[in-house]
Amino acid sequence: MYDMPEEVDVRAEGPVRIITLNRPDNLNAVNDDLHHGLAQLWPRLSADREARVAVLTGAGRAFSAGGDFAYLEELSRDDALRAKTIADGRDIVLGMVRCRIPVVAAVNGPAVGLGCSLVALSDMVYIAENAYLADPHVQVGLVAADGGPLTWPLHTSLLLAKEYAITGARIPAERAREMGLVNHIVADPVPEALACAQRILELPQQAVESTKRILNLQLERAVLATLDFALTAEDLTFQSADFRANIARLTAAKR
Repeated sequence: MYDMPEEVDVRAEGPVRIITLNRPDNLNAVNDDLHHGLAQLWPRLSADREARVAVLTGAGRAFSAGGDFAYLEELSRDDALRAKTIADGRDIVLGMVRCRIPVVAAVNGPAVGLGCSLVALSDMVYIAENAYLADPHVQVGLVAADGGPLTWPLHTSLLLAKEYAITGARIPAERAREMGLVNHIVADPVPEALACAQRILELPQQAVESTKRILNLQLERAVLATLDFALTAEDLTFQSADFRANIARLTAAKR
């Protein structure tokens, strides 16, 4: 649906839209096609008047393992690709914040980097018992322009947001629930998220969508206060010696 690349699978079950990050052999690590597809997805989803709720998950063992190392390495040296990616990142954040319908995340495995951001921008979150969140941008020398620092201060305490955004440490499912970053820990998040979607469908549509918009106006204002600075800072760190050295080391270790 929506003329998406194969890395972003969208299918309809009645008025429910099931969105699957679809690079299972790479743990749904983000490449340019997946990233650009997500940037295009949210306005198309909002414009789909038959859609009333979406479930967002990952194919295979992970929700998303974060940025694909080859893609990240290319971003460090390709100015045009980097500019496109920065613009797409802005569109992903604002597209999710402004999305007309509720988005229920089914976190079936690790949600790292952009995966963690997608969870933070969702409206309700079901996470598997063995899954975790992590925003390791700083660990590789990047500013998390679309990540935890944008939204976590609205979900949890500022001190906890600083701890996990600055260190990039993993947040196990139970800790994430304690912090208010997820709603429910479950054995299998996809059926639970679909059941939640069905409950939302039983509610009056206009009331649901307007209530979401009221709540997300707070989120949008917070995001707009920091997003452009964050994106500029991320662009600069993509070009830094620290980032290039870290990506070269991680790429070599993966071989």
